[in-house]
Amino acid sequence: MKDGDTREESEVAVFSILKAGLETLDLEPPVESTSQLTALILLLDLWAPKINLTGHRNPESMARRLVLDAAALASKVPELCAARSLADLGTGAGFPGLPLAILFPQLEVYLVDSRKKRNHFQREARRRLHLKNVHPVLGRSDEVDQVKCDCVIAQAMTRPDEALRLMSQWAAPGSTLILPASDAAKRPREPGDFESPELREYHVPGTDIDRRLWILKSDISEA
Repeated sequence: MKDGDTREESEVAVFSILKAGLETLDLEPPVESTSQLTALILLLDLWAPKINLTGHRNPESMARRLVLDAAALASKVPELCAARSLADLGTGAGFPGLPLAILFPQLEVYLVDSRKKRNHFQREARRRLHLKNVHPVLGRSDEVDQVKCDCVIAQAMTRPDEALRLMSQWAAPGSTLILPASDAAKRPREPGDFESPELREYHVPGTDIDRRLWILKSDISEA
């Protein structure tokens, strides 16, 4: 089988997985968006073996574990629909920020990571997929110029209380903090000017994965 044939089969399989998963979540973006998400996975699959971007070793797994995970998260955070900006701290290769930038094109998405190779991939994805609303930021979240955003998410940055402190530095008045949590995670302490954490749960379509989120809302409204 020719490499081109294999690539085409992967594209069809990934598109089908994403389309079915998004329908399960009652998220039905334009076909162009699903095509962009498919192209993102194929680009990641091309880059991943070279610079170890992800532990997922085939595009079908990447589609479920990265893109549909981001979409399932979004289905439990309706605040994203009204938001204008999102900071994804410690984003790695750009997840969940890149899928969210495609699903919510009104968002200006800041992908913050201190590792150059991952930043290179983020910039390539931005260029290849024409994602003008994506802004890769190289550096630690507490050392780069911070942009005040309506939503801030961080995955596996550090301990929950410290992660929330760092996230709050990127938070605009009236913002929402989104912190993924393990099953055993205790309720974190809210940083100043934020309400007590709310627990939300979601299931990733096509997998046996259930996840939890702490959602914290700023109690300071925009002027």
